[in-house]
Amino acid sequence: MPARPPLVLTEESLGAWLLKTDPRGTSVADLLAGGLARVATRCVRRSYRTDLIAPGQPVLLWVSGGDRRHPAGLYAQGRTTGPATTDDEGQLVMPLALEALPEPVLRDELLEHPELSRAEVIRMPAGSNPSYLSGAQLDALRQTWPQVTFG
Repeated sequence: MPARPPLVLTEESLGAWLLKTDPRGTSVADLLAGGLARVATRCVRRSYRTDLIAPGQPVLLWVSGGDRRHPAGLYAQGRTTGPATTDDEGQLVMPLALEALPEPVLRDELLEHPELSRAEVIRMPAGSNPSYLSGAQLDALRQTWPQVTFG
């Protein structure tokens, strides 16, 4: 039997989860105007990654696409509130609490950063939830954009 390739993400290499939302299906304006308090879960795709979700881990919300009012980038931060679970509709979800960033960190800004330009969401924008930032990428994000605090 061929050897399994090493996992891309481990508990040790995880810096923050990154969950994507598409402004074509979600009103970003409504979310940012107080709706984030009502977001208690986000759907995720079952994989080895979902087994790594644990309470208290940093989470970032990425808005995808080309909406002129809300260009692609990071718009909210928060933490996981438990492991991934199956909701009443049979969907696998990540429980979390989010708050809007005072200023978003836009994709164009991340592209100019030597560490963050290699983030999975930049390299593979069509990838499924959850995506992630490595520990080094999270450190770079916090150092460059002080609005990212995770409380």
